[in-house]
Amino acid sequence: MYSSNYNDLDSLLNYGSQVNDAYNWTIVALVLSVVGGILAYVLFVKKDVKIENKFLIWFKSFLDFKEMLIETILKVTYIVLAIFITLLAFKLISVSFMGFLVSLVFGNLMLRLIYEASLMFVMIWRNTSEINNKMKK
Repeated sequence: MYSSNYNDLDSLLNYGSQVNDAYNWTIVALVLSVVGGILAYVLFVKKDVKIENKFLIWFKSFLDFKEMLIETILKVTYIVLAIFITLLAFKLISVSFMGFLVSLVFGNLMLRLIYEASLMFVMIWRNTSEINNKMKK
């Protein structure tokens, strides 16, 4: 009986040290990421140095948000979700033909409207960026 109490206490102390280690690493990671982020921004992103390496050119534009990934992500997720809604609608044929039509038409229509509204923000950003680039020339 005493041995189980010692095992419980030992596992509790071990768990406490693991939590303490995780907490310490969180603080170290936070400090390193802040310092690294500031250094990367000042020394790489905002510096006007001619870069010839294609990967570094892409990486700099990626970090400077000149290249937006959200448009591609939105388009891919739209296609995946549209196929998913369509396949789910076909499952409803055996239950209710009206449910099939409603989910097929309105499900895809609502999905399309939501994604078009989301992509409008990306298009506004792109057009504003193009206007800004033309104004600088």
